[in-house]
Amino acid sequence: MERVPALDEPLKKSLGPATAKVMAEALDLHTVGDLLHHYPRRYAERGELTTLADLPLDEHVTVVAQVADARVLTFNGSKGRGQRLEVTITDGSGRLQLVFFGKGVHKPHKDLLPGTRAMFAGKVSLFNRRLQLAHPSYELLRGDSGEAVDTWAGALIPIYPATTKLESWKIAKAVDAVLPSAVDAVDPLPDALREGRGLAELPDALRKIHRPRTKADIADARERLKWDEAFVLQVALARRRHADTQLPAVPRRPTPDGILDAFDAKLPFTLTDGQSKVSREIFDDLATDHPMHRLLQGEVGSGKTMVALRAMLAVVDAGGQAAMLAPTEVLAQQHHRSVTEMMGELAEGGMLGGAERATKVVLLTGSMGVAARRQALLDLVTGEAGLVIGTHALIEDKVQFHDLGLVVVDEQHRFGVEQRDALRGKGKQPPHLLVMTATPIPRTVAMTVFGDLETSVLDQLPAGRSPIASHVVPAADKPHFLARAWERVREEVGNGHQAYVVCPRIGDEEDRKKSKASPEDEAEKRPPLAVLDVAEQLRTGPLAGLRIAVLHGRMHPDDKDDVMRRFAAGALDVLVATTVIEVGVNVPNATAMVIMDADRFGVSQLHQLRGRVGRGSAPGLCLLVSEMPEATPARQRLGAVAATLDGFELSRIDLEQRREGDVLGQAQSGVRSSLRVLTVIDDEEVITAAREEATTLVLADPDLTAHPGLRTALDALLSEEREEYLEKG
Repeated sequence: MERVPALDEPLKKSLGPATAKVMAEALDLHTVGDLLHHYPRRYAERGELTTLADLPLDEHVTVVAQVADARVLTFNGSKGRGQRLEVTITDGSGRLQLVFFGKGVHKPHKDLLPGTRAMFAGKVSLFNRRLQLAHPSYELLRGDSGEAVDTWAGALIPIYPATTKLESWKIAKAVDAVLPSAVDAVDPLPDALREGRGLAELPDALRKIHRPRTKADIADARERLKWDEAFVLQVALARRRHADTQLPAVPRRPTPDGILDAFDAKLPFTLTDGQSKVSREIFDDLATDHPMHRLLQGEVGSGKTMVALRAMLAVVDAGGQAAMLAPTEVLAQQHHRSVTEMMGELAEGGMLGGAERATKVVLLTGSMGVAARRQALLDLVTGEAGLVIGTHALIEDKVQFHDLGLVVVDEQHRFGVEQRDALRGKGKQPPHLLVMTATPIPRTVAMTVFGDLETSVLDQLPAGRSPIASHVVPAADKPHFLARAWERVREEVGNGHQAYVVCPRIGDEEDRKKSKASPEDEAEKRPPLAVLDVAEQLRTGPLAGLRIAVLHGRMHPDDKDDVMRRFAAGALDVLVATTVIEVGVNVPNATAMVIMDADRFGVSQLHQLRGRVGRGSAPGLCLLVSEMPEATPARQRLGAVAATLDGFELSRIDLEQRREGDVLGQAQSGVRSSLRVLTVIDDEEVITAAREEATTLVLADPDLTAHPGLRTALDALLSEEREEYLEKG
């Protein structure tokens, strides 16, 4: 395979060992190619100033601004060490204070005279409720006075993602040193595709993104580089899908008059159109002789578990076994309970009173007693148990299956790819795989992150589901709203219903050790509210007299199960819990939920939590309690959640507000996101077109024999870690 020597050259050869070391440690840049693909985050125009009005707290920023005034304050009566230089810079939209202490004041005092224009870099901190940069680095922009710094000769000044150890202007100078190597960049895009879409050649795009002369240069470069990212990633996924179709699998077709028919006959309701359609897609996949790889996503409460259970029963009918992997013990127990209740005598295989077509449904978790565990393992290896529901305990070496035909993974984002792989390795041939997620994923993200899976979407709620009303409760601005929230909880309980109160923290000793806030933090924000504290306040205060219990992840599994059983049976009125109730917990009689410090949760998480109420025939109520002021982004986020029940819409908002890398990084198994210019929300057209082009190319040439440049780009994208990730995906 041909390598690209110029771009693979280690940075220490071009930049010297000291700079190369900082680049590697601070920015994970090791080769000339890495540096050329470290694109500017934005561009400051010469003469234009950066908006200081909306700088993010605690982030490293680079700003271009003008010095308004500078003054030296002396304290402790001494010279030198007792000095502090305060410089105010402005950009017309806002002002920002810079501070320098002690011996560090002399040079900036000489350089930063009123009227001077410069670039400043540092971490934004808060002092006396005002934003400031302490000891920022700076680079004077002297271009107009004849002493032009070459890098800033153009009208557009590139501002790079930088760190404390490596300012944007130092990165720019390093880029200048390696930019001539861009001519050797091997183009990953096939000529026909590039020419057909009118895209710039790669060396040209790299020059334009780093040293643009005009805004049109930036647009050309970004358009081209977006295609690189989208296309190379989609080719990797298309090859993965193609390889999967070459694997053998046992087709699993349900037997007529088998356990699936018996189960359907006893259902007290009819499936929604969406459930029927998705079930058909799954059954068609199960009937093929290569493994199904399908993502089932649906709204909270859209009936995904029902669809998954019918698929599992179809596999049992066909003589195989099915395993459902749940992320927590609470959820595994909950699934086991609801599956055995739905199946009734069909879940009592081999028992007196079991139906003729019945099978056994076993639970397997880490905290089970030795005897129960031994029996469960025996039922799996003999094939006595057709269905098993468990946590990652299912993955241990001791667990052997008689004939594993289907793996259902609940809440994909909580499982490492390795765990899914280990479970898949337990089949005689690769089992079929169904991945469920209750956090709706925008189509573009699904294509980018789960592009090796076919996707089914459930967007209808089953009949009998009730609407959920959501409201923001501004506890600091309007304390009487919070008092009214507790009255509403009492009213729901008075009407025979139950309620959840959710808090971000547990509040036990372990918790207190972990969450030692610094004194500055204490002044700015109190620690999040805790389950144990809130439960105690409610017992003695606004909810005195009601039956209140707590539920959190550090309780003993038997205690957790006991609390959930009592709550499900109606023996408790209010459950004060952490997010352990976030997924899968199903108590139709619970109609109200109060989420304390709701601003501390993400949008998707709030939507998940809210889905625990309104699961029966009575309408649901969700109250989002926050002390954040009205104009803050956190309150706007809560407003968005209260305004819509559409999970797909909320997931878009969530993605726009969080950094994309978080989403992709998490889904790509902790691997650094490969996306630099492509944004999965805004570039839907590019992603869709790239997927189509990639699929066509891979069908014609799976080994990419005719595309050496593309192979080179794939090797760079799929470092061993990523390759392994996609292999196991």
